[in-house]
Amino acid sequence: MTDQSSREQLLHQARTWVGDDPDPHTRDELTAFVDRAVQGDEAAWPELADRFAGFLEFGTAGLRGALGSGPNRMNRAVVIRTAAGLTAYLRQQLGLAGEERGPVVVIGFDARHNSDVFARDTAAVVTAAGGRAMMLPRPLPTPVLAFAIQHLGADAGVMVTASHNPPQDNGYKVYLGDGSQIVPPADLDIAAQIARIRTVSQVAMTGDGWETLGEEILDAYLDAAVAVLDPSSPRELKVVHTALHGVGSDVVRKAFERAGFTAPEQVAEQAEPDPEFPTVAFPNPEEPGAIDAALALAERVQPDLVIANDPDADRCALAVRDGGGDGGDGDGVGWRMLRGDEVGALLGQHVIDRGLPTSERPVLARSIVSSRLLGALADAAGLRGEETLTGFKWIGRVPGLAYGYEEALGYCVDPATVPDKDGVTAALLAAELAATLKAQGRTLTDVLDDLALTHGVHQTDAFSVRVSDLGLIAPVMTRLREDTPEELGGTPVSRMDDLALGEGGLPPTEGVRFYLADDTRVIVRPSGTEPKLKVYLEAIVPVTGPDGLTAARAEATRRLAAVRASMEGLTAV
Repeated sequence: MTDQSSREQLLHQARTWVGDDPDPHTRDELTAFVDRAVQGDEAAWPELADRFAGFLEFGTAGLRGALGSGPNRMNRAVVIRTAAGLTAYLRQQLGLAGEERGPVVVIGFDARHNSDVFARDTAAVVTAAGGRAMMLPRPLPTPVLAFAIQHLGADAGVMVTASHNPPQDNGYKVYLGDGSQIVPPADLDIAAQIARIRTVSQVAMTGDGWETLGEEILDAYLDAAVAVLDPSSPRELKVVHTALHGVGSDVVRKAFERAGFTAPEQVAEQAEPDPEFPTVAFPNPEEPGAIDAALALAERVQPDLVIANDPDADRCALAVRDGGGDGGDGDGVGWRMLRGDEVGALLGQHVIDRGLPTSERPVLARSIVSSRLLGALADAAGLRGEETLTGFKWIGRVPGLAYGYEEALGYCVDPATVPDKDGVTAALLAAELAATLKAQGRTLTDVLDDLALTHGVHQTDAFSVRVSDLGLIAPVMTRLREDTPEELGGTPVSRMDDLALGEGGLPPTEGVRFYLADDTRVIVRPSGTEPKLKVYLEAIVPVTGPDGLTAARAEATRRLAAVRASMEGLTAV
């Protein structure tokens, strides 16, 4: 930025923001950048420009971004204006005017930096606007907030969390009264109301008057969570659990004990909430190395199952014994983390096996980037299988939903109570399945073999292309659309779907989908929450009897490796 008038305008914006910022920490931070810029530090200008590149975008994931000063960061000024816009939207949608009651909003928060502060600011705005704000008693998992909305009869819910993002981030997730995350056009309508709030100083706030809920809300959630299980199913199971420095340890322990399981053995160094996430590079069970500490503990104590939650405990990962490694005791048994699609199929089949009313044809739903195996399971059971756009804002809204999942470790096993992904109830259901199989002398991998023999090997893979500049993603998507490859990994491309056109009856979304002649599927889409491009692969290979299973898996691995190599070249930035 070299134009002098642009620099003067930027300094004016920054100084105006400082004068309106209620937080002394971010005021001081922004003032320091202004001082550096005025004193000739050229490195300060790009930082200032980025912080004022626009107001942090409010979308279907609510807000999510890096903590810091300025409108393009997560801070108190942005949150207060967002809360005011949300409150105005709710008043409008509910037909509340004049002196009538304001909206009822339940507010949750995790243990990230400033989560509690942003939650209190939201409560202060809702209360000052004549609404009723109810805050969860302490940092708790996102599914507890999603449960509380319907349980308390609230008009909306807010969860302050950035889920599995890096430590420097935070976020602001909005739910409506049905307990589901917002979808269009609600996001645009809320964003329009936020845009009308030009300054924090115009937002009324109060220092008290909201309600802090007691532990009874957690008790109610735990009662509902335990009710997901068959009370007569086995409970003999040894589990290792990690919360990855998030808020899941206490709730998972209580849920397991209430259900009759032995409390999981916690990874001690990751059990307590810590917003710095000191033992992991990324606090996401999907990331390489994230559950290494849990696997190391498993090698020592030899449990039946390893369970990991992400920091806000709405996702659940499983690791199982694998004969291909060395568990550290010389028995040749190591551990491997199951892919999200494998867990999705296991839990889906377990839901089917426990019994669903086929006369009502309940739905098993999955996101478009998840494995097609769940659809095959639904067809075989006489149920309906549906695909949705990525995200539980879509899955949780499917009429007649009995079970839903997405490959990114999100599972909804109790949609009537929590129409969102829930890592606690998913952990309970996984434990019930593992305990049931243990009583039969079988394992989760035995069930995966059964499913492959019946429905064919459905093998998936995925990779991400991280970018420092979001502007690098659009040219890649344009190239894939305008210069569609004729083959991938040596196999002809038989069809390309432009998901932005709403093909297949789904709402338009940014992405493309390729089907190859051998039924391999490739989907490319930008991440909705992180600066990266995501590529999802699936190969389906029929199996000719038990003796053909190894060969079918090897063929699926070969196909995926070949296609991945092609896609890595086509998506390079």
